[in-house]
Amino acid sequence: MRILVIAMSNSIHTARWISQIADRGWDIHLFPSIDCGLLHPDMKNITVYQTFYAHDRSVGHNVTLHGIPVLSEHLANATTLLLKKLKPGHQLKRLVRLIGNIRPDIIHSLEIQAAGYLTMEAKRILRGSFPPWIVTNWGSDIYFFRRFPEHEKKIREVLSSCDYYTCECERDVALAHEYGLKGRVLSVMPNAGGIDLGFAAGLRRHGATSARRVIMLKGYHSWAGRALVGLQALESCVDLLSGYTIAVYSVSPAVAKAGKRFEKMTGIRTKIIPKGTPHAEILGLHGSARLSIGLSVSDGLSTSFLEAMAMGSFPIQSWTACADEWIEDGKTGLLVPPEDPLAVAQAIRHALTDDEMVDHAAEKNYRTVEMRLDHALLKHKATELYAAFAKDRGIRNEA
Repeated sequence: MRILVIAMSNSIHTARWISQIADRGWDIHLFPSIDCGLLHPDMKNITVYQTFYAHDRSVGHNVTLHGIPVLSEHLANATTLLLKKLKPGHQLKRLVRLIGNIRPDIIHSLEIQAAGYLTMEAKRILRGSFPPWIVTNWGSDIYFFRRFPEHEKKIREVLSSCDYYTCECERDVALAHEYGLKGRVLSVMPNAGGIDLGFAAGLRRHGATSARRVIMLKGYHSWAGRALVGLQALESCVDLLSGYTIAVYSVSPAVAKAGKRFEKMTGIRTKIIPKGTPHAEILGLHGSARLSIGLSVSDGLSTSFLEAMAMGSFPIQSWTACADEWIEDGKTGLLVPPEDPLAVAQAIRHALTDDEMVDHAAEKNYRTVEMRLDHALLKHKATELYAAFAKDRGIRNEA
């Protein structure tokens, strides 16, 4: 079976999804939805079509690069940006040509605003000769962007034209139907793959969660992230934070500065986790944390939230992120409004003073993770997604 994936080539989420199917012997091709000349190092067993790429970069196992080699990733990225300005329709023409050349059995777009819109434009051009199309909804693709008229129209066109749909949340299944989905829903499962629970167990601190003295804060503050609200809430709880370390990861520049100010003002140790820190180290920090805070005005199923559950850290999560489909609010986690520092502070106080709640949550959340997040289970579900398509279309489910 030949699969053409249209997705962000430098995304860890793309790499993790492809890793689940890379050992099946299928002929997998990746076309970047955003032409940037970059490729995530975890890609393997795949053919990638870039306009420009760094000729000296090391690539994963059995990765074939197509495009024009240049001296460095920086030059590749800069050249693709210039080309986009000079020839804005270049990427679409490349995709249409590629579809005609390789004739995939299935096209799978991961994410809607870049990959889905681009695929939709290619389908308009190719019309009846377009292959079956799976659309995967990432994060806020419908939940947030439906609010903007210029996006709503495109979202409706994508959903009404695709043959299959996958997502992370039952919330988004309902939204997809509301916004015109006519195709078949293949799965509802985490997009970033599962967690190797055996490996993760070795990174998890032994003993009760209530004995831990680390607080994790996801450090995004942008159009969606609200880490500064989290810091403001923590400042309101300073009377309870003696002996704790605040660990801030995935940090935006403004949050890094605010974290340093927070430490200076409160005297509470605040550790800014550098970008590029190995994933195992982040998991280990969740495994040493009493609670993990993630705030955003819009999200799908937050990967950091799932990692907190797996590592025994009590999750405090904004109620915009499908967390209610995994935890019971007030018992196995706390759901909060992302832009209300008072409500977030109240949740933090609750989690810092109720040992029984956080210890019980750690046990129950781990049972949930065992049933729904184990990497072997989700790898099987990912491969079965394509097998279901192949059976539906009468395609031989093999290389």
